[in-house]
Amino acid sequence: MTTAEPIAIRIVDSHTEGEPTRVVVSGWPQPSGETMAERRDDLSARFDHLRRAVVREPRGFDAIVGALLTPPVNEGSTAGIVFFNNGTYLGMCGHGLIGVVRTLEFLGRLKPGKAYFDTPVGTVSAELFDDGSVSIDSVPAKLHARDVAVDVEGYGRIVGDVSWGGNWFFITHADQVPVDMAHVGELTRFTQAIQDAIRAQGITGADGGDIDHIEISAAPERADADCRNFVLCSGGAYDRSPCGTGTSAKMASLHARGELRIDDEWRQEGIAGGLFTGWLTLGENGEIMPHVRGSAFVTADATLRFDPKDPFRFGIPDAMHANA
Repeated sequence: MTTAEPIAIRIVDSHTEGEPTRVVVSGWPQPSGETMAERRDDLSARFDHLRRAVVREPRGFDAIVGALLTPPVNEGSTAGIVFFNNGTYLGMCGHGLIGVVRTLEFLGRLKPGKAYFDTPVGTVSAELFDDGSVSIDSVPAKLHARDVAVDVEGYGRIVGDVSWGGNWFFITHADQVPVDMAHVGELTRFTQAIQDAIRAQGITGADGGDIDHIEISAAPERADADCRNFVLCSGGAYDRSPCGTGTSAKMASLHARGELRIDDEWRQEGIAGGLFTGWLTLGENGEIMPHVRGSAFVTADATLRFDPKDPFRFGIPDAMHANA
């Protein structure tokens, strides 16, 4: 913990298809590092108490994804972004990037058109349209392992794909629990059990990457959607939106299976009913490039206060996040 602690941090809140984003505008000491990965690591080492303070109770809640803006590291980029949640730091966040773009528009720092942003997993671009919707061009996505079987206590054998969309996902069509809002609690327990089993059985992404997102695909409820999903995020909360990196990972898996062609649209419905429209293109070296379009809305422009006498100044710890 640093000696000079902030008394106030300005934030702008938004939601993207139901999933909240909290952008830190000012008041948070800037992290050190020549790359965004180094800045993320410095945040973890020196300012993790601020991550907890900004997104956890009593100022936040489990579903909030935070976004700290930094100066860019690459020429031509608008800003650097480190995304974080109640439990950890994220390589990228699709809904969060859409929220950042609308926040910067709200602050008068961005106009319709394309902009570039540096993240710990690479530089990504986003385009703001006149109607307020935003499309993002994310990092290359891929199917890493197909039809991976996991024995999950209480649920039996679950089969799914391990795919990358900016975060590592285990994507399954398991139907032990209905994918609807009435079963959110049970879905959360089910997907957490899958994640625990994956880790216990030593299943990882490439280079030992931690599979920290679990995605269940099911039939849509919306007439204009191709699929409905439930996504458990790395901090233990579920994604209210269709999940940007999850949509990217899903499309990569579909393409590898021959079920989604390049440039064809994929309409992904989230558990709360929001919709992302995605599509794939080929990169210069043949890599699969995901694109996702959705809408975000600013919900608050506020100052978080940090009273030195407050015993919960840096958030309320709990058992779920004891190791965070």
